This record gives sequence, C-alpha cells and structure tokens, in this order.
Amino acid sequence: MLIAGALYISDDDLREDFIRASGPGGQNVNKVSTAVQLRFNLNGNTTLPTDVKARAARLAGSRLTLGGEIIVQADRFRTRERNRQDALDRLIEILRKAMEKPKPRRPTKPTLGSKKRRLETKKKRGSIKKLRGRTSSLD
Repeated sequence: MLIAGALYISDDDLREDFIRASGPGGQNVNKVSTAVQLRFNLNGNTTLPTDVKARAARLAGSRLTLGGEIIVQADRFRTRERNRQDALDRLIEILRKAMEKPKPRRPTKPTLGSKKRRLETKKKRGSIKKLRGRTSSLD
C-alpha cells in the first residue's frame, strides 16, 4: 500500500479486527460488529526508514502499544467498509506526517538593546522596592 513517494507498507503488517461500536445505532448496535480496530506492526515493518518509524511512534502517542503496534480504531460510520477506509486513512495520515522532517531549531541570542532594557527595568524595580523600606528618623 503506497503512502507517499516511494514509501509503502505491506499488507502483512496490517491486521483488522471488527468489534461492536459504541453509541447510538438502534437495534443493530448490539448485534453487528461494524467498528474496526486496525493494527499496524511498526516494529516488524521493514519498508519504512528508522527515522520515520521513530517519528510515527511519537505521533501515535497512546495508540502505540508496548509490543510496537499502532492501533487505530474507527467507529464513526455505520458500515464496515467506511470504517475500514476511515481507519486506513487515519493510519496513512500519521505515517505521512511522520515522513516530514522537523525543521532544525537554531538558537538565538538576545540583542544588545533587549539586554539594556531588561537591566534598566530591573534597576527601576529595585529603586521602587528600596523606597518601600522604613525611613530613618532624623531627630
């Protein structure tokens, strides 16, 4: 299954389980398993580069299991096919975001003017606080 560019994932890394959906649905909600739980074996995948895998694991967050699987659960729709496609689209979206390399942070330094303004403000606050003290009596 093609993700973007030359990156793809194998169907062997995907597993679908159909479960009963929660929420409204009338009489069928307790009988028909329309929700899908899509499991993607991230650790066992050999087609994705390691940096993409690391970013995907970070993006998956709580959807990542200790065994290295990303679990995407879809139950927005009332049919299996639409839920299956929804889960697959959401997994592909995670993997596409993981492909984007983060922009490197360049550390900056404060300007000379901002340093001077900061010190001037500190002096003003110090003089205000000094005036709050007790006054000495000159008898």
